[in-house]
Amino acid sequence: MKNLRIAWLLTSAADYWHPMLKSLSDINPDTQAFVANWRGFAPGYEEAFKVDIVGERKVVSLRKSAASYGDNFTVMPLNIVNRLLKFKPDVIFCNSFGVWTILALLSKPIGKWRVVIAYEGSSPGVDYRNSNLRLSIRKAMVRAADACITNSHAGKQYLEECLAASAELVHLHPYEVPSGNALQASSAGEDLSHLEFKRPIFIFVGSVSVRKGISLLLKACTSLVQDGCQPFTVMIVGDGDQRQGLEEYCRTHNLEDYVKWIGKVDYQKLGAYFGYADIFVLPTLEDTWGMVVLESMAVGKAILCSQFAGASELVANDDNGYIFDPNDTNAFASVMKKFVDDPSLSQRMGERSSQIMAQYTPEAAAEFLASVAKGTLQ
Repeated sequence: MKNLRIAWLLTSAADYWHPMLKSLSDINPDTQAFVANWRGFAPGYEEAFKVDIVGERKVVSLRKSAASYGDNFTVMPLNIVNRLLKFKPDVIFCNSFGVWTILALLSKPIGKWRVVIAYEGSSPGVDYRNSNLRLSIRKAMVRAADACITNSHAGKQYLEECLAASAELVHLHPYEVPSGNALQASSAGEDLSHLEFKRPIFIFVGSVSVRKGISLLLKACTSLVQDGCQPFTVMIVGDGDQRQGLEEYCRTHNLEDYVKWIGKVDYQKLGAYFGYADIFVLPTLEDTWGMVVLESMAVGKAILCSQFAGASELVANDDNGYIFDPNDTNAFASVMKKFVDDPSLSQRMGERSSQIMAQYTPEAAAEFLASVAKGTLQ
């Protein structure tokens, strides 16, 4: 078969997409990403894949919700079809069920291309299970598509059970995966030894917002301190509208010696902070996937993951970490306490995380995507 021309339609091309796009381009050199909100190549991936910058996107909030994604509509540049007709792809990968996906599907008779819908994962804020109109539109899109891919079993279940996708056309394999080597390399120039935080060190990386559950993490910390369970440190890497109020909570609940606010860190420097910590913790109330879970696993961290994150499927209790309900303060504090009581636990579980992630690499994701693309043409 000839070398396939593959288009990836990305409403935003965050740095973590770049390793997979490079690997896919290594297999199929005629791969091109069509992106909105382009912010440049990630360090180490300069010109590693072809990019067509289509324009900017705008997210319009229809119903705000602090604890979930809310109800949103993403306004995208409408000139994507002309770009695609010029590129002449054999296969188009489209993210989710947005405007670009609709346009790619409607243009199939003209462009003679195949369309693969990529659905990151399932969660209440993005599934719209209670909207008959949205579900009807999505079912029609799935019928018109040539295949669907998803990172998680929950995503596969949603596609098949809620959208009536044919099981043989739904392909499951994590495709949003980090490069562990790139993360480890990024830590080389960043020395954090001066921090001298007490171990074990838990690390959270993400936005400091209601949805990410930081307030619930702090409640668990309060419970640990009140029970005399110490020492430990929690590093909060990130920023957001809740930070000021949560810092005040730390002051009034005597957590200042335990919780350290690092602030926002450039993606290329994150590896150093992962390397310095012992356990990654994600107390989110809703995440369709949770790329940061995979990033921390790739650099050998034990994982404490909320049951409301799609990536919790990669965490096995008592193996590479624990899955918990962040709303249950006692249960949350209990799994944190395990690492305080047993200093060697994080290393053992971190080694298992590395072993698990050995099968989920950008190269493996690219092989999966290339196989799906080829399958749509047979």
